[in-house]
Amino acid sequence: MAVNTFARDCEDPNPLVRALAVRTMGCIRVDKITEYLCDPLRKCLRDDDPYVRKTAAVCVVKMHDINARLVEDQGFLDLLRDLLSDSNPMVVANAVASLAEISDNSPGVRSQYELSPAVCNKLLASLNECAEWGQVFILDSLALYIPKDEREAKNICERVMPRLNHSNSAVVLSAVRVIMRLLEMVDQSSDFCKSLMKKLAPPLVTLLSTEPELQYVALRNISLIVQKRPEILVAEIKVFFVKYNDPIYVKLEKLDILIRLCGPENIQSVLPELKEYAAEVDVDFVRKSVRAIGRCAIKVESEAERAVQTLLELIQTKVNYVVQEAVVVIKDIFRKYPNKYESIISTLCENLNSLDEPDARASMIWILGEYAERIDNATDLLESFVEHFADEPSHVQLQLLTAVVKLFLKQPNDTQALVQGVLSLATQESDNPDLRDRGYIYWRLLSTDPAAAKTVVLADKPHISEETDLLEPALLDELICHIGSLSSVYHKPPATFTDRKVPPAAVTLPTKAEATPGSSTTEQAAPMSAAPAAAPAAATQAAMAAMPPAATVIPTAVPGNDSLIGDLLSLDSRPPPAQMATTGDILAELGSLGLTDQPTGMGQQPPVANGTGGDLFALQSVNMFQSGTGYTAPREEWLSASKGKGLMIEGTFARRQAQVYADVTINNRAMQAMTGFAIQFNKNSFGLAPAAPLNVPHPVGANQSITIPLAINTSGPVQRLDPLNMLQVALKNSIDVFYFSCNVPHWVLWTESGHIDRKDFLATWKDIPNTNEVQAVLENIVLTADAAEAKLKNNNVFTIAKRTVDGQDLLYVSLQFSNAIWVLGELKFTPGGSTIALALKTRALDVVAGVQASIEIILRQA
Repeated sequence: MAVNTFARDCEDPNPLVRALAVRTMGCIRVDKITEYLCDPLRKCLRDDDPYVRKTAAVCVVKMHDINARLVEDQGFLDLLRDLLSDSNPMVVANAVASLAEISDNSPGVRSQYELSPAVCNKLLASLNECAEWGQVFILDSLALYIPKDEREAKNICERVMPRLNHSNSAVVLSAVRVIMRLLEMVDQSSDFCKSLMKKLAPPLVTLLSTEPELQYVALRNISLIVQKRPEILVAEIKVFFVKYNDPIYVKLEKLDILIRLCGPENIQSVLPELKEYAAEVDVDFVRKSVRAIGRCAIKVESEAERAVQTLLELIQTKVNYVVQEAVVVIKDIFRKYPNKYESIISTLCENLNSLDEPDARASMIWILGEYAERIDNATDLLESFVEHFADEPSHVQLQLLTAVVKLFLKQPNDTQALVQGVLSLATQESDNPDLRDRGYIYWRLLSTDPAAAKTVVLADKPHISEETDLLEPALLDELICHIGSLSSVYHKPPATFTDRKVPPAAVTLPTKAEATPGSSTTEQAAPMSAAPAAAPAAATQAAMAAMPPAATVIPTAVPGNDSLIGDLLSLDSRPPPAQMATTGDILAELGSLGLTDQPTGMGQQPPVANGTGGDLFALQSVNMFQSGTGYTAPREEWLSASKGKGLMIEGTFARRQAQVYADVTINNRAMQAMTGFAIQFNKNSFGLAPAAPLNVPHPVGANQSITIPLAINTSGPVQRLDPLNMLQVALKNSIDVFYFSCNVPHWVLWTESGHIDRKDFLATWKDIPNTNEVQAVLENIVLTADAAEAKLKNNNVFTIAKRTVDGQDLLYVSLQFSNAIWVLGELKFTPGGSTIALALKTRALDVVAGVQASIEIILRQA
């Protein structure tokens, strides 16, 4: 009855009544009655009154949220698209907002509704007449449009520029986002570009005259802009000087921007300001101010001496936390400018007793060790630290160990007892594996080749740079596309802090190469989406992740093969076998220390809280060998008894309870019992790492065997190996450290979240280039489509659709690797036949061969 009443009201002569009726119907979130709303809503979308049309545009979004298929089948999206050309600006704004929200939640729609130059011009014309939030919606959509050439980009910038003077800060930031994106397509040396950047400064400065909360949001956005284009605000640096009544969160943001804008032309005015901040009452702000002075010294070499003098003046104040922070930054200045400011060391030593914070003590110890030959009583000073060695934090202990070894290498005659004492403390009385490993390394170096030790320990230090906290270029470009949103406040892509079923499409800054004159409208169109998604955050590493546009994920970073590979256990007395990646450094020289005399915990890592992995007693209450439904390959010999000095390792990999396991069988073929087992993996393509130590509950006697389930997580360090699924392992016991490698079956890396929606599958399949499709024929497999579907599902290969064409059964499947690589596939079965045609599509072609082989193995299993 109520629905019928609303339907009649949609034809009322009063437009307000019609609008209220359609708005109320949109608020009735009952799926069963949505069909009855279609005709009234369609009439309201074509109503003569603009107020009714703009209300109906919003109602389409609400109905799409209830029943997306109905909205698409009834053609409401086409009607919304037509409203983009409406004569009323408010109707246009609501249509843009509605299409943007629908596109965010439905990637299939996203690929169909794109901005064309004609629609873009219509939006720009409506921009001047819209209400402020309508302008925000339009600007957000324009930010995703890629012009076809530089001329069009300039035209859009000129028409958006008046929005910079708007009183609403959201409109200003949205306009800044559009202009910052389009600046990438403009000739950087042109007068237009320089004029545009000059006009960006005043509105940004004006935002700092608002309430503190808005100031903070503006400062977080300005921080991104300054990292991308510091020249925009470098002349306005005084605007960022801190006021006495600024909240602490505003002060800290201003301080960061001050450092980024600081240069030779303005540092003379910045340093006195920072010195004044160091006299404030807020301890955190004072510490950051002192740290900022040091960063300025490192950044501007010509004024480094002035900055050092400022730090010395602050040290003379004898304020404890000021002195300690100054010591920390002076250490960095010494590293940046060696043999230049060491005359102030005596002043630092005078304040030695006031250092009670770990970072300050570690910095002072580094200075004592690095410049021991210039300090007369360096031995006595380091001995005073050694007296409390056991009570110091780990990073202070590490620094103290290195400093004492440096002192010994520079003054070997007077410090033998000191270095032996510290090495004994580090290797015999410490529970810290890093400290013990470093102690053994130094011990081995000093006892075998002091000259090599001197070369290693006293080597030149790596270059130090002030710009250590800058965002990665790709992440910065991504965040520039999110100016005015939460991403620009958090400085994180949306995918890292939102939990959405369908993340929006990835968007990054355009380049001039993307727009070529004469290209088609379709090629230049941008999806109608109000909130672009995350682009890769790790710009310095190659991305392996290939994800459907419907669910873009930050790709897994894979370093190149030439990256330095860390030592696996830091204990071996011999270099690893040829198939293992070696460190090429001093870590291979540890043999003479002997393994049996070392603490049994050495080389092991603490448990990781992951399921039952961190519980030593979990094996008693949970059957970790409980068979899952997925295929488990037969056990293989990973390490022969001849190479393992009587230790033979067999194993296989399985996936149980959404967790990768290595079922490791330890066979003792030696004449003595084996204890002290530990295991570690080298960097690998999928970030595999033990989720907990290898838990061997009792010694393995002669001719005995034991099988241990080792839980494996996928959050370890990543390095691309060949083949991709190679896993290099180091296993230690009471006899020795043994290295071997094995191959991890691809199917244990396929996750339970590999199912995607049909529309997403279709959109993604079309989006992946045809050149990325690889076909193969699997022969001598007699299997029906239903049986194959069941086998694949048990191994996390999910059927998206199934149909019969020309007598052949087709399965469309998807799977996802643990590092977010997606693979889509098509299997074609001929009833009664013994061949299966397999086609795979993915953006990461490196995994295709392994996926093909894995699917064939799964289908052939009994």
